[in-house]
Amino acid sequence: MAETTHIEEIKPPVTDVGVIGWLRQHLFNGLFNSIATILILGFLVKVMPQFIQWALIDSVWFTSGQACHQAEGACWSVITQNIRFTVFGYFPYEHQWRPLVAMIILVGMLVYSREWSRWNKRLGYAWIFSLFVMGLLMKGGLFGLVPVESTKWSGLPLTLLLSFFGILASYPLGVVLALGRQSQMPIIKALCVVYIEMIRGVPLITMLFMSSVMFPLFLPEGVTIDKVLRAQAAIILFTAAYIAEVVRGGLQAMDRGQYEAAESLGLNYFQMMRMIILPQALKIVIPPTVGILISAFKDTSLVVIIALYDILNTTKSILSEPEWTGFSTEAYMFIAMIYYICCFSMSQYSRRIEKQLEYKHTPNQEEKPS
Repeated sequence: MAETTHIEEIKPPVTDVGVIGWLRQHLFNGLFNSIATILILGFLVKVMPQFIQWALIDSVWFTSGQACHQAEGACWSVITQNIRFTVFGYFPYEHQWRPLVAMIILVGMLVYSREWSRWNKRLGYAWIFSLFVMGLLMKGGLFGLVPVESTKWSGLPLTLLLSFFGILASYPLGVVLALGRQSQMPIIKALCVVYIEMIRGVPLITMLFMSSVMFPLFLPEGVTIDKVLRAQAAIILFTAAYIAEVVRGGLQAMDRGQYEAAESLGLNYFQMMRMIILPQALKIVIPPTVGILISAFKDTSLVVIIALYDILNTTKSILSEPEWTGFSTEAYMFIAMIYYICCFSMSQYSRRIEKQLEYKHTPNQEEKPS
């Protein structure tokens, strides 16, 4: 009769599991990290009570500017009392529901589209319809909507408009430029090299200034191009040049064997790039590409040089009023939170894409006969 051996379950030490284990592994896993953790905790213990006293206990939220000047804490009233102008800027007051609905549609479509399993023709048609509705809400002129000039588009809707379409259009353009720079055709390669190096050699402010001031001088008399459209084009062309260099790095990182394997299958250039090379190269450069796109999102604040007011510049307009002078800390903290939420969401989505694209290979283990 077979003997049964009972093996007593051995539990890990208490210091290696649970909260204590997490603290030991992440905060006190060495002399340097332990010292850094203690210093940071000491700094927080000293600073946080004062910050909480200023930001919450002694703060005012729904008062006038005069009452804020007499308060000892933070003046969050600069946000609550001017929230509509901060978010919607100079868009007509009675029609500000239109950009609000447009932003809700945009955010809703972005959230819905984050799952790759939903990417199909129906989603493409939904995006086309949504973009039409958003443009109609912003511009007006149909279905009884009062027309609103693009010069009055400002605040958060303008920021999202410039950043979203800038990212959407600059990415494929950057990929095309990177492929052109790697091309074996001298003329195409030279044109792409000149474009990329010329654009990367000037700041975005110069591009915006050229699009607003210099470009109209070359147009025929009586022909005008919308200011927002010119700013959008400048952002797209500028961002595409930087994306092109990042994608070129990904193409150069590809092993020559990948090209040879694709050629051995009889694939032409476009099939090889679409099915073999680009999927791998773009996966490699996801982190630096997202960094450039986040920078492009934040650079939309530079459109003030051509008299367009995004959410940062509408806030500056509020702070220039005597009633709200001196409360820039509170206002900029609110704007920083909005920028942080948007940039953090982009970063998290990129990490999610990286995880979805990870190639997981489990080697087959052949069972050996006993």
